[in-house]
Amino acid sequence: MKLRRWFTRIVLAGAALGVAGFLVASSGVVSIKASSGHWAITQWILEYSMRRSVATHSLGIKAPDLTSPGLILKGAGPYAINCSPCHGNPGTPHPRVAAQMTPHPPNLAETAPTWSDRELFTIIKHGVKFTGMPAWPAQGRDDEVWAVVAFVRALPHIDADAYQEIVYGGRQDEAVEGSSPLEELAPGPGPAPAAADTCVRCHGHDGNGRGQPEFPRLGGQRRDYLLASLDAYAEGTRHSGIMEPVAYGLDTASREALADYFSGLPPKRPEAGHDAEQVARGRELARRGDPQNRVASCVDCHGPAGHDVRPTYPRLDGQAADYLVRQLELFQNEQRGGSSRRHLMHHVAPRLTPEQIRDVAAYYASLDPLLERSK
Repeated sequence: MKLRRWFTRIVLAGAALGVAGFLVASSGVVSIKASSGHWAITQWILEYSMRRSVATHSLGIKAPDLTSPGLILKGAGPYAINCSPCHGNPGTPHPRVAAQMTPHPPNLAETAPTWSDRELFTIIKHGVKFTGMPAWPAQGRDDEVWAVVAFVRALPHIDADAYQEIVYGGRQDEAVEGSSPLEELAPGPGPAPAAADTCVRCHGHDGNGRGQPEFPRLGGQRRDYLLASLDAYAEGTRHSGIMEPVAYGLDTASREALADYFSGLPPKRPEAGHDAEQVARGRELARRGDPQNRVASCVDCHGPAGHDVRPTYPRLDGQAADYLVRQLELFQNEQRGGSSRRHLMHHVAPRLTPEQIRDVAAYYASLDPLLERSK
């Protein structure tokens, strides 16, 4: 009986607290003004709860090598566009508007070292409720999330000049000097336009990916393919937390101008040092396919020159092998969309072995687009 009385009291006390809380909330006296800040105890509870939640939900996550220069460079662009307005950067450590948020977005150069790699991945991928921190727009693109983690991990060691170099390939004012407005561009070689500043952060002013295999080389790519890709990103049918927000913010005329510009730039000659045996196997697969596993030949859709292909199919000659491998793996895992013809690759890629993917990527990476397109 005594235990029952205690239980009844606890239930009644809980109900009373619930009613009191409801009445207080209904009265409107609780301030939700960001300008009022949090009580110290409230801040501590929220911070503690967040850290325990992130620690629990990041268990079992394994980080890749985050010291790769290409991976850091890949994360620099999205950080500059999406993260720095709130979290700042080495040149602007305390953004004025974000400083008035509650809670204040932390300076990541100072706080990133207090989190593990897997914890940073969890935060960047899933966001944090009640803080204004959004989730990554493409939840299937862990490779993009890890790139941002790599950049954030490097951020404490980057000064203002190094930040400009990584994000823009030089100081921002120098990078756009002499460029012309996007709408006035004619296809052809030369620096990318000021209005295309977002694009050249990753793809370079020459359209060749700033020398890193993490980025596709756009110079000399088919104009219709580039436009179809931008449209697919904008429509959300090709998945990328980096490209979807960028393409969505462009109107049709801007997408067409970008496609005209980058397709008019000269392609880059391939890197040397490809394994001859691997290239030979890849050439055979690209030309003949793998009939036993119902894999069609690659050249019928992607060339090289001498094959009649649709203008909305990408040229692969001269692309970086690592980039091609990643795209095929994304197709295998159904994490990469595209234009209206994307379903063709969804049937082909899952039938390729890891060795075949590396072989065919090495073959296309070994081709010289300047030579192939002159035939």
